[in-house]
Amino acid sequence: MNMDIILIALVAVIVTIGIFVILDRKKKNEKTIDEIEKQSPTTIKTKPVAEGKLAAVDYGVYIMSAGEKIFYILVSGAVFFLIGFIFYQNLIVSGVLALLGFYYPKLRTKQLVEKRKQELSIQFKHALYSLASALAVGKSVENAFRDIVEDLKMLFGHTDVHIIREIELINRKVENGETIENAIADFSARAKLEDIQSFSDVFITCKRTGGDLIEVIRKTANIIGEKLEIKQEISVLIAQKKFESQILTVAPLAFVALLSFSSQEYMEPLYQLRTGGVFVMTGALIGVAFAYWLSTKIMNIKV
Repeated sequence: MNMDIILIALVAVIVTIGIFVILDRKKKNEKTIDEIEKQSPTTIKTKPVAEGKLAAVDYGVYIMSAGEKIFYILVSGAVFFLIGFIFYQNLIVSGVLALLGFYYPKLRTKQLVEKRKQELSIQFKHALYSLASALAVGKSVENAFRDIVEDLKMLFGHTDVHIIREIELINRKVENGETIENAIADFSARAKLEDIQSFSDVFITCKRTGGDLIEVIRKTANIIGEKLEIKQEISVLIAQKKFESQILTVAPLAFVALLSFSSQEYMEPLYQLRTGGVFVMTGALIGVAFAYWLSTKIMNIKV
């Protein structure tokens, strides 16, 4: 009976994943106005301010589609249900724990926002290198911003890139009579990244006071590049530890599940309220959850 319930839950998870993959592929094949929304899994689903075919978006906001929310709720709910059943072997308690799946999309949204910002930060570094090269050969700032679009397209191989859209949006605003300082400031406000904010402040100051833009951009690109290299080195160093922490989180669950189904009589007192076993299991579950939370906080190193 217990094994049947777990198998049913696992099948439900697999079917849900399959449906999500099929719908995702169908969505990718549909033609939309904005090309970036048909390819990238981290599509910016905000309420944009239209600029022709481009759109100004807030990189600190990610709005999930209904399909994504349903997918994450069902999968996380099934996982919580399995965890609850392993520790309590009670359908009601497991169902209550499965309701935590409704909170997971909020956590996943934060992860997607951070991932998108990391991508934008790396892309911005390449844009600065290209901009410094264009200014070094004597081009004006406005012409340099127009030229780096082609360089970035050659670098990334396609236009489905955040920074290309932003540079094109800056160029469009300049063509419509807006100053490039205001266009960059707007991009900085929406990006919500310290590196871009620093560049924007320095760029606007140099542009208005006649400072050495070439040297400023070159140094900014070098600083951002070194910062990203440090981040990558740290990521490599803690990658193994992250994997180990995940194994240590799953191990207690697997161990309890193994004992529950192989030695039911031995584990039976732990599932009864009168023996206090339920409180022991609750304490163990809280301990596992706290260990996972603590390891995640320790591994989340920001440079």
